[in-house]
Amino acid sequence: MAQGEVDTKKCGSALISSLATGLKPRYHFAALEKTYYERLPYRNHIILQENAQHATRFIALANVGNPEKKKYLYAFSIVPMKLMDVAELVKQPPDVTENPYRKFVKQASLGKQIPAPEEDSACQFFFDLNEKQGRKRSSTGRDSKSSPHPKQPRKLPQPPGPCWFCLASPEVEKHLVVSIGTHCYLALAKGGLSDDHVLILPIGHYQSVVELSAEVVEEVEQYKATLRRFFKSQGKRCILFERNYKSHHLQLQVIPVPLSRCATDDIKDAFITQAQEQQIELLEIPEHSDIKQIAQPGAAYFYVELDTGEKLFHRIKKNFPLQFGREVLASEAILNIPDKSDWRQCQISKEEEETLARHFRKDFEPFDFTLDD
Repeated sequence: MAQGEVDTKKCGSALISSLATGLKPRYHFAALEKTYYERLPYRNHIILQENAQHATRFIALANVGNPEKKKYLYAFSIVPMKLMDVAELVKQPPDVTENPYRKFVKQASLGKQIPAPEEDSACQFFFDLNEKQGRKRSSTGRDSKSSPHPKQPRKLPQPPGPCWFCLASPEVEKHLVVSIGTHCYLALAKGGLSDDHVLILPIGHYQSVVELSAEVVEEVEQYKATLRRFFKSQGKRCILFERNYKSHHLQLQVIPVPLSRCATDDIKDAFITQAQEQQIELLEIPEHSDIKQIAQPGAAYFYVELDTGEKLFHRIKKNFPLQFGREVLASEAILNIPDKSDWRQCQISKEEEETLARHFRKDFEPFDFTLDD
């Protein structure tokens, strides 16, 4: 083991983990491991199941005057909870993560014996430094490489104003959320073309796929692959499209189409035909191409991905029809529901939306990689 690294298998404490779970501190400081580490803040409630609570920040400090010059002082100001407005207290930071004790709590609730880590009597909880920046395991299931000098968490891009899709935003209709990963989440589309029309959205504020960081792209791809498997199990193929035009937050629309309705080639032809009718140049691009190689950040575009991996792309210059993607899929050639081409004509009550979301979560659960421990 390299000097400065921490063997978390020997320094963790089930007792301190249990205590932190119950107390839900706003700040959790540790110092016995003589190294500096600050993980991303984590939430203390389960979204959609529990009332919102304040987030917790875990900070470990090095010993004073250490030769590696690791940080041993931490300056901060904190307002007493009783003096804070409840809405301000429970407001979630944009880079908030899931609770690292979730598995611990689940085991305890099931009455399972939790294996105690090897530890000295004086040792206290220290969150796994092998998990890069304190995030939960990588979406690929591989452990991130540890660093003896962890960097400060990178701040996520911030929206210029209120955003309906930033997960930490009060404007988000959280009852539509059906799955939450590390960097992305899944939500039912409001006014969807079908009951299982969903959106893949980044948790932080990104305007388009072109602007996504590598780690977010990785989880987007994992959600796409998972949804393909899920819909295939139901006898459906899924079509994905993005419109980066007059939109502020990336929305990847995922629409399932029953196999009995039409073949993938029919869907491809429908997009090309309607594009030609509206004088839209919709080009086929290589399956393994990266949109970042074609479009620059800030450039407007429309993009379609078929279940075969085939991709269609249009560089928007002006006056692109906002409902184009929906119009094609709702047409007689595909879903044959032309009256649903505009989402505003498809809105239902919040109670109905909650029912649809509940059903989708239940059906999707066996495929949801975010629930893996």
